[in-house]
Amino acid sequence: MNLHINYETVEPYPLKRIDLPFAKNRTPKAKLKANTVNGTITLDDVTTLQGIPKTAWEYHLGNRCALEWILDQYKEKKPKDPTIAEKFNTYRFADYKEQVIDLLQRVCTVSVETMQIIQQIEM
Repeated sequence: MNLHINYETVEPYPLKRIDLPFAKNRTPKAKLKANTVNGTITLDDVTTLQGIPKTAWEYHLGNRCALEWILDQYKEKKPKDPTIAEKFNTYRFADYKEQVIDLLQRVCTVSVETMQIIQQIEM
């Protein structure tokens, strides 16, 4: 339980971050896509995280993997109501990118360690 309650303080999983060159005056387009086969997460046109272990994808919250759940929560979604979209749609993934990377690394650690505990219980 301590692992999950204090997920913000666990050691970030050492994922490999790949950043491609991009024009400085442009904002990369957010993608937030997971590839469970290759163990990668593509955050935007520039940044990809690699080295996510297979066991991290096995830990689920409901019907989704914890990592995929985070990606879904940080996607840019345009409100259907035009007034709300015009006046209140200020969320941009680029403003939270570094925080999301840190969160993904920590949740990856929690997922891997949780699956190790589950495997020990099942023995």
